[in-house]
Amino acid sequence: MSASAAEDGSARGASGSASRPARVLIIAGSDSGGGAGLQADLKAVTMLGGFAATAVTAITVQNTLGVHGVHPLPLDLIEAQARAVLDDIGADAIKTGMLGSVEVVERVAAILDTSAAPAVVDPVMVAKGGHPLLAEAAVAAVRDLMIPRAALLTPNAPEAEALTGLEVRDLDGQRKAGEALLALGARAVLMKGGHVPGDTVLDLLLTPTGETVLEGPRVETRHTHGTGCTLASACAAGLARGLPLEQAVAEAWAYVAEAIRRAPGLGGGHGPLDHGWPVRDR
Repeated sequence: MSASAAEDGSARGASGSASRPARVLIIAGSDSGGGAGLQADLKAVTMLGGFAATAVTAITVQNTLGVHGVHPLPLDLIEAQARAVLDDIGADAIKTGMLGSVEVVERVAAILDTSAAPAVVDPVMVAKGGHPLLAEAAVAAVRDLMIPRAALLTPNAPEAEALTGLEVRDLDGQRKAGEALLALGARAVLMKGGHVPGDTVLDLLLTPTGETVLEGPRVETRHTHGTGCTLASACAAGLARGLPLEQAVAEAWAYVAEAIRRAPGLGGGHGPLDHGWPVRDR
């Protein structure tokens, strides 16, 4: 990052101002169906009062029926996008999503080291329809390089199991896996409970000083594509605005819960959320 960009970020802090919204740099893959990936990230950050910029890691061919193709971008192009944003616009938070390979994980970790902005790391591994989005060999790289750089890590149950080797079948399993992820270097972990059976969805926020349980009724719907991307980006928007972690997560959680409830029912498979519901409520 250039000195001027770094000075701008430190002088203004993470809360933005009336003339400049809080800035979030999103490093993730693109979803042509608009439900997940960068498209979901952009919508979530915008709806929660931030300005989103992007560094695209891969272009995917997908819709509600699944992922039909993944086309990774060259490493130098990924980095060039991120550097262009950081050196000019700056960032108050960075959110990472689909990285795909060991090489991309290594490059993104190096990018994070050049910014003081807190990183929200969503360890994306598998698409909603089951298509792998992270090479098996890259799981260890995420564990070793991304987790220690995460101000907030947002794994679902299968991702937490892959990263820790622990079973996550209930709240106690979420807690044990979250504690293991804290021990690996994450400063906070939001253990998502959407994959854990039960009529109530329990998400667990763990920090070195305690835990917070967020709970709500499970919405019986197949239209949950992009939920994880949306939640992580919503959290990043809150942190970029300077909110305390617990408040940022709570606001993000409430936003996503309502977006699921209002899902528009698009497509014949796993459809997207209603990211724009706050606009229609104004």
